[in-house]
Amino acid sequence: MTKARLLRLSVVLVSIFMILLIIVYWDNVGTAHFYLHTSFSRPRTPGAVAAGEDWEALPDVDEFLAKLLSSSLKQNSSIPRKTEQLLVQGSNKPVLSNLEENVRGYDWSTHRDRNSLDQEKLQVERQRTLREFCANSSFTFPTKERSFDDIPNYELNHLIVDDRHGVIYCYVPKVACTNWKRVMIVLSESLLDQGVPYRNPLDIPREHVHNTSTHLTFNKFWRRYGKFSRHLMKIKLKKYTKFLFVRDPFVRLISAFRSKFELENEDFYRRFAIPMLKLYSNHTNLPTSVSEAFGAGLRVSFSDFIQYLLDPRTEKMAPFNEHWRQVYRLCHPCQIDYDFIGKLETLDEDAAYLLQLLKVDSLLRFPPSYRNRTASSWEDNWFAKIPLAWRQQLYKLYEADFVLFGYPKPENLLKD
Repeated sequence: MTKARLLRLSVVLVSIFMILLIIVYWDNVGTAHFYLHTSFSRPRTPGAVAAGEDWEALPDVDEFLAKLLSSSLKQNSSIPRKTEQLLVQGSNKPVLSNLEENVRGYDWSTHRDRNSLDQEKLQVERQRTLREFCANSSFTFPTKERSFDDIPNYELNHLIVDDRHGVIYCYVPKVACTNWKRVMIVLSESLLDQGVPYRNPLDIPREHVHNTSTHLTFNKFWRRYGKFSRHLMKIKLKKYTKFLFVRDPFVRLISAFRSKFELENEDFYRRFAIPMLKLYSNHTNLPTSVSEAFGAGLRVSFSDFIQYLLDPRTEKMAPFNEHWRQVYRLCHPCQIDYDFIGKLETLDEDAAYLLQLLKVDSLLRFPPSYRNRTASSWEDNWFAKIPLAWRQQLYKLYEADFVLFGYPKPENLLKD
């Protein structure tokens, strides 16, 4: 009995000693072994990770920790958690109770995909444009020169991780992010319906899609792994396939305005509409609810919204809301080397191609797109009453998104 106890004690002491060694190793020299794939690193074919490409070997200790922590993530993904997994009762086809989805509707028609060769060339061109401007010292914008380690953890909450398939998605609001989040939930099996993971993205209720507890994001790594977080993030950034979807910046702003201020949204009315109406429309004694305000004809105008974006006091109070925050601030494209850059303008083709690259096209299809997407042709009408000086200031505010992602400068809006 005594020998057995001594043996158990020895095992515990050795384990503790090894853990201390690992901690000391990571604190002192571990960072030197990590190579963050940035925009300045070698390009690679999208989807190569998913296809099982061999990577440069990590140091033994790093490889051990990567496997250990990844294994832990996979085990956790199959166990319901109160803080990071929801149990949803009842399975339904999408109930279009949300006014926004009722107004827009779904397009169930099929679309002819571009061939793989065209898509591959398109990706090469998009990534080349991004890398060139990230490396161009004459093109500057805030946060461009930061390293990945300089990015505060709260700015990484848009990076959603699927450890089951080795995928990282940076979501950009107003760029089909609801349906891409649905896809990530299906792939990661992070949401259960009566104990069974969802298989059809459109079965997932909208209110659960945007619940932050549903997704594993980089921001949550701090709570799970503490000082190991940055090291683990870098391992996953190197090994996983990373993608994002973008959109013409001005059209995205129009879409955000329509969604948040033309529809009755209680939260956005209280947080944003009331201050805008007071500051830019000189209204006082405003109703406390959005329904009362709409009933009285009190609505934020597009002009109010643009003034709010250009007002220097806005950013001093708080960072831009994610629905109109610049993509370079949400997804850090000069610090993270994305393997795939999709665009809303070519959503159907890009989505189909990406799912093929990830080798998950047999598991699911991307949900059908909205019929009435806010169109680029609307820009002239929306900006017709916006003064030229404001348009020019607005372009400077979003110039990095135009340039990095290859959107042409809207000359027709920036000249008399």
